[in-house]
Amino acid sequence: MTRPASPFLPMQYSDEVAAAKARGAPIVALESTIITHGMPYPGNLEMALSVERIIRAEGAVPATIAVIDGVLHIGLDDARLEALAQTQGAMKLSRADLAFAIAERRTGATTVAATMIAAARAGIRVFATGGIGGVHRGAEETFDISADLEELSRTGVIVVCAGAKAILDIPKTLEVLETRGVPVVTYDSEAFPAFWSRDSGLKSPLMLNSPAAIANFQAVRDQLGVDGGMLVANPVPEENEIAREEMEIYIARALDNAERDEIAGKAVTPYLLDTIFRLTDGRSLATNIALVENNARLAAEIAVALAD
Repeated sequence: MTRPASPFLPMQYSDEVAAAKARGAPIVALESTIITHGMPYPGNLEMALSVERIIRAEGAVPATIAVIDGVLHIGLDDARLEALAQTQGAMKLSRADLAFAIAERRTGATTVAATMIAAARAGIRVFATGGIGGVHRGAEETFDISADLEELSRTGVIVVCAGAKAILDIPKTLEVLETRGVPVVTYDSEAFPAFWSRDSGLKSPLMLNSPAAIANFQAVRDQLGVDGGMLVANPVPEENEIAREEMEIYIARALDNAERDEIAGKAVTPYLLDTIFRLTDGRSLATNIALVENNARLAAEIAVALAD
Protein backbone atom coordinates (compact mmCIF):
# COMPACT_ATOMS: atom_id res chain seq x y z
CA MET A 1 0.00 0.00 0.00
CA THR A 2 1.20 3.53 -0.79
CA ARG A 3 -0.01 6.96 0.18
CA PRO A 4 -0.38 9.93 -2.17
CA ALA A 5 2.05 12.75 -1.41
CA SER A 6 0.19 15.47 -3.30
CA PRO A 7 -3.26 15.95 -4.87
CA PHE A 8 -1.52 17.41 -7.94
CA LEU A 9 1.81 15.68 -8.61
CA PRO A 10 1.40 11.90 -9.05
CA MET A 11 3.87 11.06 -6.29
CA GLN A 12 3.58 8.28 -3.72
CA TYR A 13 5.51 7.43 -0.57
CA SER A 14 5.94 3.83 0.48
CA ASP A 15 4.38 3.05 3.85
CA GLU A 16 7.84 2.83 5.43
CA VAL A 17 8.92 6.25 4.12
CA ALA A 18 5.58 7.87 4.97
CA ALA A 19 5.87 6.61 8.56
CA ALA A 20 9.46 7.87 8.77
CA LYS A 21 8.43 11.32 7.56
CA ALA A 22 5.58 11.44 10.07
CA ARG A 23 7.88 10.79 13.02
CA GLY A 24 10.81 12.84 11.69
CA ALA A 25 13.10 9.84 11.26
CA PRO A 26 16.25 10.08 9.10
CA ILE A 27 15.77 9.01 5.48
CA VAL A 28 18.31 8.25 2.75
CA ALA A 29 17.36 8.54 -0.91
CA LEU A 30 18.61 5.97 -3.42
CA GLU A 31 18.71 6.18 -7.20
CA SER A 32 17.26 3.48 -9.41
CA THR A 33 19.40 3.53 -12.59
CA ILE A 34 21.92 1.31 -10.84
CA ILE A 35 19.09 -1.26 -10.64
CA THR A 36 17.74 -0.99 -14.19
CA HIS A 37 20.92 -0.06 -16.07
CA GLY A 38 23.77 -1.07 -13.76
CA MET A 39 23.62 -4.86 -13.61
CA PRO A 40 21.40 -7.77 -14.64
CA TYR A 41 18.70 -9.53 -12.61
CA PRO A 42 18.86 -11.03 -9.99
CA GLY A 43 22.18 -9.45 -8.99
CA ASN A 44 20.65 -5.99 -9.23
CA LEU A 45 17.86 -6.94 -6.82
CA GLU A 46 20.28 -8.54 -4.35
CA MET A 47 22.39 -5.36 -4.40
CA ALA A 48 19.36 -3.09 -3.91
CA LEU A 49 18.08 -5.13 -0.98
CA SER A 50 21.54 -5.25 0.60
CA VAL A 51 21.90 -1.44 0.38
CA GLU A 52 18.48 -0.94 1.97
CA ARG A 53 19.35 -3.35 4.80
CA ILE A 54 22.57 -1.45 5.52
CA ILE A 55 20.70 1.85 5.78
CA ARG A 56 18.15 0.37 8.17
CA ALA A 57 20.92 -1.17 10.29
CA GLU A 58 22.41 2.31 10.74
CA GLY A 59 19.11 3.71 12.03
CA ALA A 60 17.76 5.38 8.88
CA VAL A 61 15.05 4.53 6.36
CA PRO A 62 15.88 3.84 2.67
CA ALA A 63 13.86 5.54 -0.07
CA THR A 64 14.59 4.11 -3.51
CA ILE A 65 13.20 6.54 -6.09
CA ALA A 66 11.73 5.65 -9.48
CA VAL A 67 8.93 6.57 -11.86
CA ILE A 68 6.53 3.67 -12.45
CA ASP A 69 3.70 4.13 -14.96
CA GLY A 70 3.90 7.88 -14.53
CA VAL A 71 3.90 7.88 -10.72
CA LEU A 72 6.95 9.20 -8.87
CA HIS A 73 7.64 6.68 -6.12
CA ILE A 74 9.56 7.77 -3.03
CA GLY A 75 10.43 4.41 -1.54
CA LEU A 76 9.63 1.00 -3.01
CA ASP A 77 8.29 -2.01 -1.15
CA ASP A 78 9.90 -5.38 -1.87
CA ALA A 79 7.37 -6.33 -4.56
CA ARG A 80 7.86 -3.08 -6.51
CA LEU A 81 11.62 -3.28 -6.07
CA GLU A 82 11.68 -6.79 -7.54
CA ALA A 83 9.40 -5.75 -10.41
CA LEU A 84 11.65 -2.80 -11.21
CA ALA A 85 14.72 -5.06 -11.13
CA GLN A 86 13.13 -7.14 -13.90
CA THR A 87 11.83 -4.22 -15.97
CA GLN A 88 13.06 -4.02 -19.55
CA GLY A 89 13.28 -0.75 -21.46
CA ALA A 90 12.95 1.65 -18.54
CA MET A 91 13.87 5.22 -19.39
CA LYS A 92 17.03 6.69 -17.86
CA LEU A 93 15.76 9.89 -16.29
CA SER A 94 17.64 13.10 -15.62
CA ARG A 95 16.46 16.69 -15.14
CA ALA A 96 15.46 17.02 -18.80
CA ASP A 97 13.06 14.07 -18.94
CA LEU A 98 11.86 13.35 -15.38
CA ALA A 99 8.69 15.41 -15.87
CA PHE A 100 8.23 13.91 -19.35
CA ALA A 101 8.11 10.37 -17.95
CA ILE A 102 5.54 11.43 -15.35
CA ALA A 103 3.42 13.37 -17.85
CA GLU A 104 3.45 10.54 -20.38
CA ARG A 105 2.90 7.82 -17.75
CA ARG A 106 6.15 6.08 -18.56
CA THR A 107 8.44 3.99 -16.38
CA GLY A 108 11.92 5.28 -15.75
CA ALA A 109 14.87 4.99 -13.40
CA THR A 110 16.34 8.09 -11.82
CA THR A 111 19.94 9.23 -12.30
CA VAL A 112 21.77 11.37 -9.73
CA ALA A 113 20.18 14.60 -11.00
CA ALA A 114 16.63 13.25 -11.10
CA THR A 115 17.00 11.56 -7.72
CA MET A 116 18.17 14.85 -6.21
CA ILE A 117 15.12 16.66 -7.60
CA ALA A 118 12.74 14.01 -6.26
CA ALA A 119 14.49 13.81 -2.88
CA ALA A 120 14.33 17.57 -2.42
CA ARG A 121 10.64 17.55 -3.40
CA ALA A 122 10.05 14.90 -0.73
CA GLY A 123 12.06 16.71 1.94
CA ILE A 124 14.89 14.14 1.99
CA ARG A 125 18.28 15.73 2.56
CA VAL A 126 20.75 12.86 2.08
CA PHE A 127 21.25 10.66 -0.99
CA ALA A 128 23.61 7.71 -1.49
CA THR A 129 24.84 6.71 -4.94
CA GLY A 130 27.83 5.03 -6.56
CA GLY A 131 29.59 7.80 -8.45
CA ILE A 132 28.41 11.07 -9.91
CA GLY A 133 28.49 12.00 -13.57
CA GLY A 134 30.71 14.87 -14.67
CA VAL A 135 32.82 16.20 -17.50
CA HIS A 136 33.51 13.46 -20.03
CA ARG A 137 36.96 13.01 -21.50
CA GLY A 138 37.13 14.95 -24.74
CA ALA A 139 34.31 17.29 -23.64
CA GLU A 140 36.15 20.19 -25.29
CA GLU A 141 35.00 18.63 -28.57
CA THR A 142 31.79 16.78 -27.61
CA PHE A 143 30.49 19.18 -24.91
CA ASP A 144 29.41 16.06 -23.01
CA ILE A 145 28.92 17.22 -19.42
CA SER A 146 26.55 15.48 -17.01
CA ALA A 147 23.50 17.30 -15.65
CA ASP A 148 24.58 16.00 -12.23
CA LEU A 149 26.98 18.94 -11.85
CA GLU A 150 24.31 21.54 -12.52
CA GLU A 151 21.95 19.79 -10.13
CA LEU A 152 24.54 19.81 -7.37
CA SER A 153 24.84 23.57 -7.77
CA ARG A 154 21.12 24.21 -7.37
CA THR A 155 19.45 21.46 -5.32
CA GLY A 156 20.01 21.25 -1.57
CA VAL A 157 20.77 17.56 -1.10
CA ILE A 158 23.92 15.95 0.35
CA VAL A 159 25.17 13.42 -2.21
CA VAL A 160 27.40 10.64 -0.87
CA CYS A 161 29.42 8.92 -3.59
CA ALA A 162 32.80 7.31 -4.28
CA GLY A 163 33.86 10.35 -6.28
CA ALA A 164 33.20 10.98 -9.95
CA LYS A 165 33.14 7.94 -12.21
CA ALA A 166 36.74 7.20 -13.20
CA ILE A 167 35.81 7.11 -16.91
CA LEU A 168 35.39 10.91 -16.69
CA ASP A 169 37.82 13.80 -16.77
CA ILE A 170 38.09 14.18 -12.99
CA PRO A 171 40.22 17.37 -12.91
CA LYS A 172 37.72 19.18 -15.17
CA THR A 173 34.82 17.79 -13.12
CA LEU A 174 36.30 19.25 -9.94
CA GLU A 175 36.90 22.58 -11.71
CA VAL A 176 33.24 22.79 -12.74
CA LEU A 177 32.08 21.96 -9.22
CA GLU A 178 34.34 24.67 -7.81
CA THR A 179 33.10 27.22 -10.35
CA ARG A 180 29.51 26.46 -9.40
CA GLY A 181 30.18 26.76 -5.69
CA VAL A 182 29.60 23.11 -4.78
CA PRO A 183 31.49 22.06 -1.64
CA VAL A 184 33.43 18.83 -2.26
CA VAL A 185 34.26 17.00 0.97
CA THR A 186 36.23 13.77 1.03
CA TYR A 187 35.48 11.59 4.02
CA ASP A 188 38.51 10.77 6.15
CA SER A 189 41.03 11.24 3.32
CA GLU A 190 42.96 14.11 1.79
CA ALA A 191 42.89 12.45 -1.66
CA PHE A 192 39.81 12.73 -3.87
CA PRO A 193 38.73 9.18 -4.84
CA ALA A 194 38.21 7.87 -8.37
CA PHE A 195 35.28 5.45 -7.98
CA TRP A 196 37.02 2.04 -8.20
CA SER A 197 40.21 3.54 -6.74
CA ARG A 198 40.78 5.32 -3.45
CA ASP A 199 43.06 7.99 -4.91
CA SER A 200 42.51 9.91 -8.15
CA GLY A 201 45.90 11.58 -7.82
CA LEU A 202 44.13 14.83 -6.90
CA LYS A 203 43.94 16.50 -3.51
CA SER A 204 40.42 16.86 -2.16
CA PRO A 205 39.17 20.45 -1.83
CA LEU A 206 37.89 19.73 1.72
CA MET A 207 38.21 16.87 4.22
CA LEU A 208 36.10 15.89 7.23
CA ASN A 209 36.44 12.72 9.29
CA SER A 210 33.06 12.17 10.93
CA PRO A 211 29.36 12.13 9.94
CA ALA A 212 28.70 14.63 12.74
CA ALA A 213 31.20 17.07 11.24
CA ILE A 214 29.54 16.77 7.84
CA ALA A 215 26.11 17.36 9.40
CA ASN A 216 27.46 20.39 11.26
CA PHE A 217 28.95 21.79 8.05
CA GLN A 218 25.54 21.50 6.40
CA ALA A 219 23.85 23.13 9.40
CA VAL A 220 26.12 26.16 9.07
CA ARG A 221 25.40 26.33 5.32
CA ASP A 222 21.69 26.36 6.17
CA GLN A 223 22.20 29.15 8.69
CA LEU A 224 24.05 31.22 6.09
CA GLY A 225 21.31 30.59 3.52
CA VAL A 226 23.73 28.95 1.08
CA ASP A 227 21.79 27.17 -1.66
CA GLY A 228 22.72 24.03 -3.54
CA GLY A 229 23.98 20.60 -2.66
CA MET A 230 27.09 19.15 -1.08
CA LEU A 231 29.22 16.38 -2.54
CA VAL A 232 30.66 13.92 -0.03
CA ALA A 233 33.29 11.64 -1.60
CA ASN A 234 33.73 8.38 0.28
CA PRO A 235 36.72 6.26 -0.85
CA VAL A 236 35.97 2.61 -1.60
CA PRO A 237 37.23 0.27 1.17
CA GLU A 238 40.89 -0.57 0.65
CA GLU A 239 40.26 -4.31 0.39
CA ASN A 240 37.84 -3.75 -2.52
CA GLU A 241 39.69 -1.17 -4.61
CA ILE A 242 41.33 -1.60 -7.99
CA ALA A 243 44.47 0.53 -8.30
CA ARG A 244 44.17 3.68 -10.42
CA GLU A 245 47.11 2.72 -12.62
CA GLU A 246 45.47 -0.59 -13.52
CA MET A 247 42.05 0.98 -14.07
CA GLU A 248 43.47 3.58 -16.48
CA ILE A 249 44.56 0.77 -18.80
CA TYR A 250 41.03 -0.67 -18.91
CA ILE A 251 39.42 2.76 -19.27
CA ALA A 252 41.67 3.66 -22.22
CA ARG A 253 40.69 0.44 -23.99
CA ALA A 254 36.99 1.03 -23.30
CA LEU A 255 37.18 4.59 -24.63
CA ASP A 256 38.86 3.38 -27.81
CA ASN A 257 36.09 0.81 -28.28
CA ALA A 258 33.39 3.44 -27.74
CA GLU A 259 34.96 5.70 -30.39
CA ARG A 260 35.24 2.79 -32.80
CA ASP A 261 31.58 1.83 -32.26
CA GLU A 262 30.41 5.47 -32.46
CA ILE A 263 28.75 5.42 -29.04
CA ALA A 264 27.34 8.80 -27.96
CA GLY A 265 25.00 10.52 -25.49
CA LYS A 266 23.37 8.58 -22.67
CA ALA A 267 24.69 5.32 -24.13
CA VAL A 268 28.32 6.21 -23.38
CA THR A 269 28.44 5.51 -19.64
CA PRO A 270 26.66 2.11 -19.67
CA TYR A 271 28.75 1.06 -22.69
CA LEU A 272 32.01 1.95 -20.95
CA LEU A 273 30.99 0.27 -17.68
CA ASP A 274 29.99 -2.92 -19.49
CA THR A 275 33.26 -2.96 -21.45
CA ILE A 276 35.29 -2.45 -18.27
CA PHE A 277 33.32 -5.23 -16.56
CA ARG A 278 34.43 -7.63 -19.29
CA LEU A 279 38.03 -6.39 -19.33
CA THR A 280 38.34 -6.86 -15.55
CA ASP A 281 36.61 -10.28 -15.56
CA GLY A 282 33.87 -8.90 -13.31
CA ARG A 283 36.13 -7.29 -10.71
CA SER A 284 34.85 -3.80 -11.52
CA LEU A 285 31.28 -4.86 -10.69
CA ALA A 286 32.30 -6.40 -7.36
CA THR A 287 34.07 -3.15 -6.46
CA ASN A 288 31.05 -1.17 -7.63
CA ILE A 289 28.76 -3.10 -5.27
CA ALA A 290 31.20 -2.68 -2.36
CA LEU A 291 31.45 1.08 -2.83
CA VAL A 292 27.67 1.52 -3.11
CA GLU A 293 27.21 -0.36 0.16
CA ASN A 294 29.97 1.70 1.77
CA ASN A 295 28.31 4.93 0.61
CA ALA A 296 24.91 3.81 1.90
CA ARG A 297 26.40 3.24 5.35
CA LEU A 298 27.99 6.69 5.49
CA ALA A 299 24.87 8.38 4.09
CA ALA A 300 22.75 6.77 6.81
CA GLU A 301 25.19 7.95 9.46
CA ILE A 302 25.03 11.50 8.08
CA ALA A 303 21.22 11.41 7.96
CA VAL A 304 21.10 10.25 11.60
CA ALA A 305 23.54 13.03 12.59
CA LEU A 306 21.39 15.63 10.79
CA ALA A 307 18.29 14.37 12.56
CA ASP A 308 20.06 14.56 15.93
